[in-house]
Amino acid sequence: MSKLRTKYVCSECGYESSGWLGKCPSCLKWNTLLEETAEPEQASGSKRAWKDLPPAVALSDVDAAEGLRLGTGSAELDRVLGGGIVPASLILVGGDPGIGKSTLILQVCSRIASEKRVLYVSGEESVRQIKLRADRIGLTGGSLYMLSETSFEKIEAVLERDQPELAVIDSIQTMYSEKLNSAPGSVSQVREVTGGLLRVAKKLGITVFIVGHVTKEGAIAGPRVLEHMVDTVLYFEGERHQDYRILRAVKNRFGSTNEIGLFEMGERGLTDVLNPSSIMLEGRSENQPGSVVVGLVEGTRSVLVEVQALVCPTSFGMPRRMATGMDYNRFAMLMAVLEKKAGMQLHSFDAYMNVAGGLKIEEPAADLGVVAAIASSFKGKPVSHDTVLFGEVGLTGEVRAVGHSEKRLSECARLGFRRCVMPAGSAKSLRDSHGMEILPVNTIDELLQILF
Repeated sequence: MSKLRTKYVCSECGYESSGWLGKCPSCLKWNTLLEETAEPEQASGSKRAWKDLPPAVALSDVDAAEGLRLGTGSAELDRVLGGGIVPASLILVGGDPGIGKSTLILQVCSRIASEKRVLYVSGEESVRQIKLRADRIGLTGGSLYMLSETSFEKIEAVLERDQPELAVIDSIQTMYSEKLNSAPGSVSQVREVTGGLLRVAKKLGITVFIVGHVTKEGAIAGPRVLEHMVDTVLYFEGERHQDYRILRAVKNRFGSTNEIGLFEMGERGLTDVLNPSSIMLEGRSENQPGSVVVGLVEGTRSVLVEVQALVCPTSFGMPRRMATGMDYNRFAMLMAVLEKKAGMQLHSFDAYMNVAGGLKIEEPAADLGVVAAIASSFKGKPVSHDTVLFGEVGLTGEVRAVGHSEKRLSECARLGFRRCVMPAGSAKSLRDSHGMEILPVNTIDELLQILF
């Protein structure tokens, strides 16, 4: 009997070492190497005689009809996926505990089960517990079959026997392969089970949803290779004490990674929010200093959000800066531009910035709105409630052009806004103003003259 060896595997990147190290040489993370049992090496035999090799197929001979997408019954989820589920794909859904991952997937399974065969595999709940949750949100069974199991080999056998069109694994951290001696949730187990699910999905043509836990930093627990193996990675975001949830695609081989879907959590589960702009602006106070509406584009959708800023004198030698919903470094950069190019003495003021509704903005087009909100709070003068802004701000104080201007203006006009402050470069190429008054600016000095 061969002697069992141990190895140390990084829980972040999967790096393997024969001895323990405080810092991973690959990802440079501290205290991430965990001890696992190494599998005995197989004796190398003679050269294999390959038989029944799969034939290579010419791209021109592939039938495009094989790639038809399957609708989920949720317009928001279909939007994020790029138009629906691609058959035989592997989709990873991650999010904080209690955010609604299992509820969303169970609702999708119930809708698809009215026409297709669906298998829901849970390693965290019994079949009875899943039934209680389904009854609470009013879901019907149809061709939805439940299985409470954590052994991958048994799950693989059930998939080959039942041949469902859709399968759900909830969650990947509870599954284990009997080929390995390590505990469920370890790096080697997550990697092995995900690889096995990938082979099954491509071989049998089964679409597989994988539910994954996240770490305290917000990343999906397990090795980083997990996200590389799957076809699509979706993150479910939001605060548990709020009703609204945001589904974001961070990887999608079959669609855009800029799309977001908005859901509302209620007693009957998650429902689509088809008009996110009105939700983001709900409860907005009119004629209040520091409140500005910004026109953003997320994927193919235009969204209006409220950006709030609060500037007040500091009681300490070092002023405090805080940004919620936006990159802090960009917020600090825009404040520095206002100090240098607009002459605002902000070095003795605390500054706070917030994006209402819990949305995280990454588009540079929000810069102009953030600058206007800071200036409005600093001067104590409100921006007109019927005005919307968008544009990128550079370090020299210039306002740079951004794309999709007409799409933003169309959404602004639909919600009743009448004026738009936008980059002069974007205004030149504008073909339709949608009945709005266009106020082009080249610098932040022109912006402040127009608004105040």
